[in-house]
Amino acid sequence: MRALVLLLGFYLVGLVLLGALGAVDWWLVVDGGHGIAALKIVFLSLVVGVPIVQGMFAVRSPRFEPPADGLRVDERQEPRLWAAVRRLAEQTGTRAPDEIYLVPAVNAAVYEKSRLLGLFTGRRVLLVGMPLLSGLDEAQLISVLAHEFGHYSNADTRLGAINRRGFEQISRTVSALMRRSAAKVDDERVKAEQKEARRIAKGKSARQINTGSAGLSYRLAAKPFLWYGMFYVRSMRGTMRRQEYAADLAAAHIAGRAATASALREVPALDTAFGFYMQSYASLGANAGLLPPQGEVYGGLHHLLEARSAELDELRRALPREERSAYDTHPPIADRVARIEQLPDDGRAAGTAGPALGLLADPAAAFAALEQASLTPEALAMRRAADWAQLVHESMTTYADGAAQPLRRAVREVTGADGSFDSVLAAIDAGALWQVADRLPKSAQAAAAKGRAAREFVRPRLHSLLRDLTVAELIARGGAHFEVSWSDPALLRLHDASAEQLTRALDDAVADVPDTTGLRQLLNPAGLAGSTKDTKERESI
Repeated sequence: MRALVLLLGFYLVGLVLLGALGAVDWWLVVDGGHGIAALKIVFLSLVVGVPIVQGMFAVRSPRFEPPADGLRVDERQEPRLWAAVRRLAEQTGTRAPDEIYLVPAVNAAVYEKSRLLGLFTGRRVLLVGMPLLSGLDEAQLISVLAHEFGHYSNADTRLGAINRRGFEQISRTVSALMRRSAAKVDDERVKAEQKEARRIAKGKSARQINTGSAGLSYRLAAKPFLWYGMFYVRSMRGTMRRQEYAADLAAAHIAGRAATASALREVPALDTAFGFYMQSYASLGANAGLLPPQGEVYGGLHHLLEARSAELDELRRALPREERSAYDTHPPIADRVARIEQLPDDGRAAGTAGPALGLLADPAAAFAALEQASLTPEALAMRRAADWAQLVHESMTTYADGAAQPLRRAVREVTGADGSFDSVLAAIDAGALWQVADRLPKSAQAAAAKGRAAREFVRPRLHSLLRDLTVAELIARGGAHFEVSWSDPALLRLHDASAEQLTRALDDAVADVPDTTGLRQLLNPAGLAGSTKDTKERESI
């Protein structure tokens, strides 16, 4: 009843706003004597009323759509997963889902394609995140899925249709009003810029662009819906949180107290690890046009989880206790874990089950199929690295070479040379180092500095760019290569020098009296060919 009343409240807000606009228009028309101003106000109220009416009546009820990046699996493809899901449905006393999708996210979710705002049941859909299968054991995954099935048994998924309808209507109405406001502001800015350009052309001084009150009427019309949206969430938050607690209890009853508590601790840590993995490893080769080996775009996560267990343990222990927002409909994880751990011991220990990937018939094939379903055509067209070693080496080499481009460009501008490594050293030897430094991009503070201070501002930047250039040259001449590391940043292996030698040579090259002797010795082809000494240096990825 609360959900329905709140949904009707949205329409009431819209009708009140339309009524207020209509009342003002009626007064202006009946009272008369306002002339052109009255016509402008009536026209404005009609323009503002259009998106309100569209938000109230022209937006269809939101429908669940299959995830665009999901992989639908049937019982023939994944019999063990489907069997586990059906057992869970029986244990929670609810109907099993009709469809299961594997998705590339640290998430599990249930949806129901209900009808008439959830009053009639419909097809049920279960989403299972592949990173969960990589990072959880079977008991923990069962706990996560049992939590979702708890929403089924409590009819939360059916009531969710009412809540989704309210959220959708409010957000679309506000978005339509704010889009129109932004369009008015943009139009006014263009006019102001054109006017200012004419003033400057006449020799007058420039003034700050001011859009005035453009779009204000739309923003004011959106305010009541924003306020009601905040009230809507606050009103439903208590109910939604109780639903989460109830689903946690259902999970603990089925999977065990220990497995449920450990799963709640594991999921936030896994979410952080997966985000780091995707940014620092899976997408590392984008600039080099490289994808990880087949099935490793998402499947390679297990390398990181195995190598960084100590860091993950810290994340598992350090659960956030504060609320993310006053409008967050989920209770803090720390609170949920505490409630589960306060339950009586049921004799079922955590960590005794096998890996959750065992529920898949062929994990490698599933990861490969998920890549085909979720990656963009542009990504799928990239070359596949043979292994992680190739991906890291080629990607970091491309990065080092690209990072050195500002230095190459500055040398070309100052000396007219080709910007090669040798030409950069020649420019330094010729005393052009600080002229080159002046051509590099600088912060406002660095650009304003003079004399000695200016050199101290630019020296670290020169050092970094020259290092990237030297690394790229060493790799090109066979004197270094990058190695993958799952526990640390990528490793730069120097074949004929130590990290200390490289640092000293770079320091000498950007000193007040530059000396490139050290760098030339590092790049001596004869020395590189005859050495067998290997040393390592960390290179951040």
